[in-house]
Amino acid sequence: MPLLEIIKPESLRIGSNRIGTIDRELTDSVSNIISKVIREGDQALIKLTRQFDGISLNSVKVSPEKIADAESLLDVKTRTILENAIIRITAFHKRQQQNTWKETYEDGTTLGEKVTALDRVGIYVPGGKAFYPSTLIMNAIPAQIAGVASIVVASPPSQNGLPHHLVLGICSMLDLKEITSVGGAQAVAAMAYGTESITPVCKVTGPGNKFVAEAKRQVFGQVGIDSIAGPSEIVVLHDNPDIPVEFLVRDLLTQAEHDEDASSILITTEAETAKKVQERIDKIVPDLPRREIIEKSLSDNGAIIIVKELSEGIDLVNRLAPEHLELMVRDNSVLDRIQNAGAIFVGKWSSETIGDYYAGPNHTIPTSGAAKYGSPLAVRDFQKHSSIIKYSEDRLKSEANDIIEFAELEGLSAHADAVRVRIKKEVANETQSII
Repeated sequence: MPLLEIIKPESLRIGSNRIGTIDRELTDSVSNIISKVIREGDQALIKLTRQFDGISLNSVKVSPEKIADAESLLDVKTRTILENAIIRITAFHKRQQQNTWKETYEDGTTLGEKVTALDRVGIYVPGGKAFYPSTLIMNAIPAQIAGVASIVVASPPSQNGLPHHLVLGICSMLDLKEITSVGGAQAVAAMAYGTESITPVCKVTGPGNKFVAEAKRQVFGQVGIDSIAGPSEIVVLHDNPDIPVEFLVRDLLTQAEHDEDASSILITTEAETAKKVQERIDKIVPDLPRREIIEKSLSDNGAIIIVKELSEGIDLVNRLAPEHLELMVRDNSVLDRIQNAGAIFVGKWSSETIGDYYAGPNHTIPTSGAAKYGSPLAVRDFQKHSSIIKYSEDRLKSEANDIIEFAELEGLSAHADAVRVRIKKEVANETQSII
């Protein structure tokens, strides 16, 4: 049986592997972890790291010397690649900066918004089946541009008790000085509630496995979160027979190699292309380094869908609201008809891979259909906005009757009186009468 099955559009099960289904065992397990971290602090982190990672930690914090050492060990080529990526990602995110604004009207009233950076943020950088130093760059740079003064990075330890050396090296390059060698739900709990070594944060960002996602769900309210990340997704919308089959195949595999729950879907009007893609995948996957993960991902969650018209494919894309969408189409104006997608890659030279590492836009993107209402991680996610309202006496007097009547429509007489008292000539007397 082929790894990627060719199916009819109506056979696609949207949401079958997406975040949202309640797993009671997972929920209870994560709740217990969080409670243990709240009760026992650093000791809980050390015990849980030994239990889940098989690593014995002397301290949950990485020393400044170890962070600096990791940067010094970067070879010239690696460092240059990282520096170039940082430059591009920084330039893109600087365009997202928002600043305090105020407008003063002729009557003296001032209205506006005060933009303030979050005080402290926790960034989770996954480890395990794959490590993602690129995630650190994508989370830290917008936080720094936003003006976040304090950032803690949490990432699971490797056999030496430290996060991956590239994670530490990038921390040093970005001048991030606070790193903890803890992963999983316990890391999220530590950042949300604090321990002896970790000061609580205002917001936790960064993707992770199902335990991390569930922990973020449970600590939401105590802290803010960016999103609850589901499995990685790619949809390739195709109607152009001039696109090399190898391009389509390799792009579909980019997400399949992440994990078994990842989703890779080709939607095409070209039956011949569908067949060639299917055959090529079956031929090359057995020789790929992450073969077992890819095979399970494609067989469980992948598909090739042949549609009669491209418009049918566009409708399907908007229903799926994929994390990554590639438009391999004859007419790039199709972009205007895409309503729901996290990141959109247009044309045969725009592989999803460049968005993960180098192009500039953030690769922390809504999954599990969240692109219907969500957006990629951005500078604004590390800022908060306070409304500024400074009314003049003239404006209050001109609008007071409407405001008072609106309050009374809701039966809130104290609201009405707070305005009424301000527009009376004899304020003191009126105050007494209201009391």
